[in-house]
Amino acid sequence: MAIEQIKMPQLGESVTEGTISKWLVSAGDKVNKYDPLAEVMTDKVNAEVPSSFTGVIKELIADEGDTLSVGEIICTLEVDGGNRDDDQEKENSHAAGQQAEAISAPVAEGNRARYSPAVLKLSQEHNIDLSQVNGTGAGGRITRKDLMKIIESGNIPKTGEKTAPVRQSKQQETVAATSSGHMYETAVPAANERVDASETSINPPVTTGDIEIPVTGVRKAIAANMLRSKHEAPHAWTMIEVDATDLVDFRNAVKDDFKKKEGFNLTFFAFFVKAAAQALKEYPQINSMWAGDKIIQKKDVNISIAVATEDALFVPVIKHADEKTIKGIAREISELAGKARSGKLTSADMQGGTFTVNNTGSFGSVQSMGIINYPQAAILQVESIVKRPVVMNNSMIAVRDIVNLCMSLDHRVLDGFICGRFLQRVKEIIEHTSKENTAIF
Repeated sequence: MAIEQIKMPQLGESVTEGTISKWLVSAGDKVNKYDPLAEVMTDKVNAEVPSSFTGVIKELIADEGDTLSVGEIICTLEVDGGNRDDDQEKENSHAAGQQAEAISAPVAEGNRARYSPAVLKLSQEHNIDLSQVNGTGAGGRITRKDLMKIIESGNIPKTGEKTAPVRQSKQQETVAATSSGHMYETAVPAANERVDASETSINPPVTTGDIEIPVTGVRKAIAANMLRSKHEAPHAWTMIEVDATDLVDFRNAVKDDFKKKEGFNLTFFAFFVKAAAQALKEYPQINSMWAGDKIIQKKDVNISIAVATEDALFVPVIKHADEKTIKGIAREISELAGKARSGKLTSADMQGGTFTVNNTGSFGSVQSMGIINYPQAAILQVESIVKRPVVMNNSMIAVRDIVNLCMSLDHRVLDGFICGRFLQRVKEIIEHTSKENTAIF
């Protein structure tokens, strides 16, 4: 028999970690290759992790609720090595045995004595005595984040000393926030520091009648991604007003026949996604991403769309949106939204987005500032179409269908000038959408 490792997979582009939301197996269970082992949540997708082997579960390394980096071991399996190459089997068995031995350190003190590979590696690199560290993980388990905070603080524990869990690095400063007469402290991160959303929140007092709602793994993942975007990308914002009267008249005239013929709705949103995709081809600078020492201008126009459920926000992707008709885009919007709300989105559905269009108007918003879908460079908010009085031809007033298009941009990548031209082009396309000018099929 040989020991094989199952590692945290990369479930999406730019995804660096995942959270074990639910184990589907237990130690001792027999599993076949491709059987699901665990449900994993990231900031982009929920997915099942399949087994790469047929064998018996030896140990679940991670607990439910644990967040692990891509490539970290989540569990080990005993597999039949009879059909493997002998040299390869010996090599893998030796490596796995060493790993299993390290992971199965004495457990007299419970979970805190069971260390993940990342924890072991960090402790060895920085000469940290793990027996002197209080962990904040489940059951007191020491996590990678515990060690990173200790390293950042410079307070490396020596034999015989005991350290409390480090809540704040030396790069952080505290500020007082006053609410309802109480003073709280919240950590303010330095410019180059990665932020953990769960550690920057204010903890208000709970009084009689208040309801405490546990934060789900999905909500934690969303919060972490949004906080990372706001922390790393310098957001700027701009808005343009668009006369969508001709679009409204055109869509309302054909929507019933379209639904009867195609079986899904022709939404206003499909027209805006198509307009944004067309403008991105003409202004490819918008279709870019920040990559530290360079900017990557993406060749493909893949539009991410935000789909909300009762407790989560998913961002599936319409691939090659510039090559699709309005009908094709409407179909994908309908299919992706249905999959998101039924929990059937796959990691492939969520990967490759280069620009996000968000339909905030669907719940009546008329003006909003979106948080950029990191690492993209911009997000476009399509607001609600409302009737407003407008001065026409410098003399007469008419009631028109007006929509605000709000755009957030990463100022490291984009400037107001190019974003203004992009929005002007989207405005031009929408204002010229009509039966005479626009093909749906």
